[in-house]
Amino acid sequence: MDVTEKAQTAARGRRIRRENVERILKAAELVFAEAGCAGATMADIADKAGLPKANLHYYFGTKEDLYRAVLDNILRLWLDPLAGLDASADPATALTAYIRAKMDASRLRPNASKVFANEILHGASQIGEFLAEDLRRLVDSKAAVIEQWVSEGRMAPVDPRQFFFMIWSMTQHYADFEVQVRTVLGRKKLTRDDFAHFTAEVVRMVLRAGGLAPPDDPVSCKSVLPGES
Repeated sequence: MDVTEKAQTAARGRRIRRENVERILKAAELVFAEAGCAGATMADIADKAGLPKANLHYYFGTKEDLYRAVLDNILRLWLDPLAGLDASADPATALTAYIRAKMDASRLRPNASKVFANEILHGASQIGEFLAEDLRRLVDSKAAVIEQWVSEGRMAPVDPRQFFFMIWSMTQHYADFEVQVRTVLGRKKLTRDDFAHFTAEVVRMVLRAGGLAPPDDPVSCKSVLPGES
């Protein structure tokens, strides 16, 4: 086998690995959302992924390793958009973008929110250290951004940490309590248009709490998360 063939074989192996890992994480997210970590089995996840159970153990080792990988994936999905909350940014524009990203996650990845909610409700045994250290530092840094905006008169005084709690609870509600939302609204299924309306309302309410007006561009829920269609 020459150098070119070896490179092609290696690239094919990396692609197969990436595709398999993505299939496993997607299936695991669904199974963990439905059954929790305790109730889920590697056999159930393998069945959803359409892969042999041995593949799951090859890539992730144990069910607990896979569960933690799913949680890590969820945390990246939620926390990456916080980068846009920068002191130099326009508060209304930055907060609107963040809320949209969170609402997109609830629309496109509702099971991710449910897995996270279950983890918290059961004591956060897998991510307790992350919450106490990494998340706390991140929230502290973004709270400082809110405080700077307030001190500069760019938004109304708010408790920044409570402000974040409000945003998280409002945006994740549409995933965690989707059945309740559908039932109260008389819907069989929540549509893209429903989420566009929800997003517009959440943006208005959050910005109003900060004494801000929504930016001129229309609020939309048409963005797509990586790996989604």
